[in-house]
Amino acid sequence: MAVKERVGVVVSDKMDKTVVVAVENRAPHPKYGKIVVKTRRYKAHDEENSCNEGDRVRIRETRPLSRTKRWIVAEILSSATKA
Repeated sequence: MAVKERVGVVVSDKMDKTVVVAVENRAPHPKYGKIVVKTRRYKAHDEENSCNEGDRVRIRETRPLSRTKRWIVAEILSSATKA
């Protein structure tokens, strides 16, 4: 069985050991052909609180960790630059 993985951007890191990751899905509209962007938000477990807002991360599906948390941060692909 394949492990589900998604790549997205951290939109919130206010919770302890949890981040909210927005994953964009771009697909053409079935009838009109225009590219439609759908955004899905996942709560992911971040054990070391190492993710910051704006970071690009890879998340992996795991067992349920809480009522809404079923994903874990696998790796940080790029960090957001703080100005």
